Amino acid sequence: MKSAPIPYGKHQIVASDVDAVIDVLENHFLTQGSKVPEFEQALCDYTGGEYCTAVNSGTSGLHVACLALGVGAGDYVWTAPNSFAASANCALYCGASVDFVDINPDTRNLCPIALESKLLKAQQENKLPKAIVVVHFAGESCDMQTISALCKPLNVAIIEDAAHALGADYNNKKIGACEFSDLAVLSFHPVKSITTAEGGAILTNNKKLHDACVLYAKHGITRDLEKMQGEIDGPWHYQQLALGYNYRLSDLQAALGIAQLKRIDDFVAKRRRLAKRYFEGLKDLSLKLPRFDSLEQSSWHLFMVELTEHDRKMVFDKLHEADILVNVHYIPIVNHPYYQDLGFLPEDYPNALHFYQNAITLPLYVDLSDQQQDLVIKTLTEILQ
Repeated sequence: MKSAPIPYGKHQIVASDVDAVIDVLENHFLTQGSKVPEFEQALCDYTGGEYCTAVNSGTSGLHVACLALGVGAGDYVWTAPNSFAASANCALYCGASVDFVDINPDTRNLCPIALESKLLKAQQENKLPKAIVVVHFAGESCDMQTISALCKPLNVAIIEDAAHALGADYNNKKIGACEFSDLAVLSFHPVKSITTAEGGAILTNNKKLHDACVLYAKHGITRDLEKMQGEIDGPWHYQQLALGYNYRLSDLQAALGIAQLKRIDDFVAKRRRLAKRYFEGLKDLSLKLPRFDSLEQSSWHLFMVELTEHDRKMVFDKLHEADILVNVHYIPIVNHPYYQDLGFLPEDYPNALHFYQNAITLPLYVDLSDQQQDLVIKTLTEILQ
């Protein structure tokens, strides 16, 4: 009997998750009830961030973070090219211009040396960015302390795109603590650390930014008497103060998130264990592996290897023929026709381009069994020998 295909990523749903959703269906408001605030508080408690705004996707969170910082026409926002398009699109949604900083080939994160050089040039040309979106690629934190030291003296705001990194650690704190950033954005897509089916959240330690996030994520409308203007007609009264969006998370999704978050430490521990098994099983192959030094800090959203001697498409195809459904993350943002029409060239970001041309994402998820992982290692070994 043929075994089931092994995907690159997969969510885990257990009875307590199902029960939590059913409880909302049977006993609570489906939206604008008590579960979203409960989820937001649970995320604060876990990450150490002071304020949290739950939204309906990580993409929405990035957009709202830019809006809260006042990003608009005439502004520049920088990010890394080896990410999903949302890391850059969020700036364009606000009417700003976007630019990119190449990655460090070993960490696969935005390179602080390249950032320092680009900031110096931008300062001389009076084109400093309003904000920088730093992507914690695959679950490993960027060098936030160095990035903050470079950006803060120049009044460049920092948004952590932490879509991959819930559960990861940096400087003995959880990602989302915002120790070296203005805001951090999470994603709860099914292949992420926890899932709400679709969903996201924005964490910050700045009350003013938090209030702006809440406003922009909820139509720009407030019911807060202290923020309203003019006469109030009655207890039903509300006012639109800004052009906001309907980016709310439902209570159904929040209930699932609460249940999942209770298992986050177990999820991350399992991912780290599986990552360690990959390091042990793949060490003698013609591959460039992720940094082993990040083993106990990364949340290991992805485990990506770089081929050093073999054709990537050949290896990709042979693994798929064996029902090992590897993937590639990501086509660099600057490779997309939309961004090339804006004038970006992939060769201007050689480290990101080289990584993309050789990278394959191996299966890694909480319920991946040792036997399945051994099959991945065995099959990849046979292909590369």
